[in-house]
Amino acid sequence: MSRKFFGTDGVRGLANTPPMTAEMALKLGAAAGKFFRRNNGDSEHRVVIGKDTRRSGYMLESALTAGLTSTGMNVLLLGPVPTPAVGHLTQSMRADLGIMISASHNPFHDNGIKLFGPDGFKLSDKDEAAIEALLEQQIDLARPANIGGAKRIDEGRHRYVEFIKTTFPSAKKLDGLKVVVDCAHGAAYRAAPEALWELGAEVVPMGVAPDGLNINDRVGSTAPDAAVAKVLAEGADLGICLDGDADRVTLIDEKGRIADGDQVMALFAKHWAEDGRLNHGTLVATVMSNLGLERFLDGAGLSLLRTAVGDRYVVEAMRAGGFNLGGEQSGHIVMTDFATTGDGLLSGLHFLGEMVTSGKRASELSEVFETIPQMLKNVRFSSKKAPLDSNNVRKVIEQGEARLAGTGRLLIRKSGTEPLIRVMAECEDEVVMTEVVDSIVGAVSEAAG
Repeated sequence: MSRKFFGTDGVRGLANTPPMTAEMALKLGAAAGKFFRRNNGDSEHRVVIGKDTRRSGYMLESALTAGLTSTGMNVLLLGPVPTPAVGHLTQSMRADLGIMISASHNPFHDNGIKLFGPDGFKLSDKDEAAIEALLEQQIDLARPANIGGAKRIDEGRHRYVEFIKTTFPSAKKLDGLKVVVDCAHGAAYRAAPEALWELGAEVVPMGVAPDGLNINDRVGSTAPDAAVAKVLAEGADLGICLDGDADRVTLIDEKGRIADGDQVMALFAKHWAEDGRLNHGTLVATVMSNLGLERFLDGAGLSLLRTAVGDRYVVEAMRAGGFNLGGEQSGHIVMTDFATTGDGLLSGLHFLGEMVTSGKRASELSEVFETIPQMLKNVRFSSKKAPLDSNNVRKVIEQGEARLAGTGRLLIRKSGTEPLIRVMAECEDEVVMTEVVDSIVGAVSEAAG
């Protein structure tokens, strides 16, 4: 079944504009409630809802709650918590469904709805398509006596913090380490500083004053410059930059250098393999991960399995193959021994665990392999256009692939969350790489105009 509203990470768009309206959230809540009640008879049903700090989250939370309770679902409202907390609590609280209201790293004016199954994992394409089909149907509503209830669960964040601490190396503490944590004025603005402080770190918090409009605004994993400056000014041992829903991370060493997800995954894969913990000697990553990562793993006798872009596709491949480590260059790192989705705080803590266990500074651990020069440019297009169908664009792409053959690679794709064409190339010859990318961007821009 095809999907009209669901993208690579749930339903997402401009708040108060289709599909991110209260009306759609109401329908989606009712459809999801109907779908997850299908095999459960009249027994009690439970759904947990978390959100980040966007102002529109209140509107969507209320509409989803109305739709869900109308089908007999009981709703537990967690308030602002990280996306991975929703995955964890859906499973631990034996809920039938988990929902996160967030547009991740996007600006405040966007929002999104992500759905988790009772196992704590994001829904498959098939299940999302089935829920979409229900949007077009008349939903059977619950009898008055069976309408669901709703209540706030204040301890949800604390449960997540306690869980995340249990994943840190046993008997180890963060005493003597100063950590800058940038929470992007987002979902982890309380949980992340609390967890780090409780483990013994001296915490320098940033991005912890959300006002509904400042999420991801010049802070967080996609805008780490402010955190870099803070790490250097404070003489911190590490900087941990989370995005709006805290499912991704960017790390900063004590010298102010940024380590992306590829470097962190390489470190974890190497040490997990040495300890016999890396399942099947394989790391799962997307087509966006650097060619240098692939070469590094090959040199270590390990394998890299690439997937489509999106942490949900990484997780699907991990579950299908029995792998336990994967992620994205953007900082989504998935460790299924501990979590059901990418978790920025968990990743940061495990990097700190590597520092504590090895006695090495962050700079000694954050550059595991030499990256191949990479360039990524985005071209915005109208929804009425299909620039990748242009014959000229196809011709220019073929020419670019021919120039990079044997020395690099080229990746052209549509964004799953925004109306963008992403043009990415890697090549040891940066001049050739730049020429290839610019020629394709020019062709795409012309077709998009």
